[in-house]
Amino acid sequence: MDSQGSLMKQLPVSIEAEQAVLGSIIIKPDTFDTIGGMLTVEDFYLEDHKSIYRAIISMYSESKTIDTVTLVNTLTEQRGKDKESGIQYLSLLAESVPSVANARDYARIVREKSILRRLIGVCDEINRDAYEESAPVRTILDSAEQKIFDIANGNDTKELRHIRDILQNVYQNLEFLSESKGAVTGAKTGFSGLDRTLVQMGKGDLVIVGARPGMGKTSFAMNIAVNVAKSTGKAVCIFSLEMSGEQLVTRILSSEALVDSYSLRTGQLKSEDWSNIASVTQSLSGCDIYIDDTSQITATEMKAKLRRVQNLGLVVIDYLGLMQPTTSSDNRAQQVGEISRNLKMMAKDFGIPIICCAQLNRGTESRPGQGKKPTLADLRDSGSIEQDADIVLFLYRDEYYKDIAGSAADGEDGGNPNTAEVIIAKNRHGSVGNVRMGWIGQFTKFRTLEEDAVGHGN
Repeated sequence: MDSQGSLMKQLPVSIEAEQAVLGSIIIKPDTFDTIGGMLTVEDFYLEDHKSIYRAIISMYSESKTIDTVTLVNTLTEQRGKDKESGIQYLSLLAESVPSVANARDYARIVREKSILRRLIGVCDEINRDAYEESAPVRTILDSAEQKIFDIANGNDTKELRHIRDILQNVYQNLEFLSESKGAVTGAKTGFSGLDRTLVQMGKGDLVIVGARPGMGKTSFAMNIAVNVAKSTGKAVCIFSLEMSGEQLVTRILSSEALVDSYSLRTGQLKSEDWSNIASVTQSLSGCDIYIDDTSQITATEMKAKLRRVQNLGLVVIDYLGLMQPTTSSDNRAQQVGEISRNLKMMAKDFGIPIICCAQLNRGTESRPGQGKKPTLADLRDSGSIEQDADIVLFLYRDEYYKDIAGSAADGEDGGNPNTAEVIIAKNRHGSVGNVRMGWIGQFTKFRTLEEDAVGHGN
């Protein structure tokens, strides 16, 4: 026997566990409710078992009764199976089940064997790439890490999937949303007016926050980051390419403790300020917020760091214009296009929303009156940003331009919140429109207004 045939015989598989899983569902169809989310068709090794499980998924999605007769009938319609031999094998599956109560354990064994087989396949691919030396070492390493990461997170399915298999996941998600009374699976911004329009920043969404310098986009992104960390308990990673970690945390302290940012920078603090800072410090220390202030970082380097973060819920990048491309192109539009595509793929791979701040062109400042409000055409350097983004938010404040023109005196607001607008210029999942918010400049903080909806469009 050749070495390849020997290797195939040694592939990790438990035929008994596969039979027990299928037999448990035949004996007690409700078992599928508890193990359906654990397994996919490709987790089974034998083609006959794949066909049976595929038929079970189809019947489950159509709310059909599952038993030996109905299952054989479905298999006959889908695969032209012989009814008599089919009934005999399904009966054998039912008889081979030691205990239906252990169905989850059987499913776990099937899943683990499947993961081991995929790992063997990926290792073969990594071996081939290393021997061929057809790419830079850094690229080969990143590819190897990505393949292992995909297996660990269940993202490595490369075969075409029938819609019935995907419908199973959609149906289970709808059941979850219904039972949890509308709980979202992504992340909310924490600003009620904005969340009413967006509903959520979904898994795999690339969210662009665009504004002119000084408009508050970093503060806005940090406000959302803290809101998500507090409300979800998940890890939030912030890549700060412009500010140091200490500067960023100082700004977060100002927003959360409502302590004047100037006082924090100069150390001129009142006793109540110290009390507020102490309280917020304790609260923030309990949040899983991670900050990386590496300058000129690439999307590939970000991915390598994020793979090591457990329970990741959100990534914030400040800002896109300072990121470095992985290619050597001199065309800035092409570089930015590559970066935005990589960020979108990263959001999809990790299954989390990514918020990325972006600068706008100076053209907004030359337009008269209300024409200064940004549009998608104002995104700087590349139209790829608009194309790759799922959600595009622009920040706009009239006071910003009044200050530039000198028509508003310094400190005129006296700490009272100015009005800001969040312009939802693109929303792949729903409507667009404007949302009014409060902006407290001295605390670098955005807040929800009671009447925050300006208007909505489709």
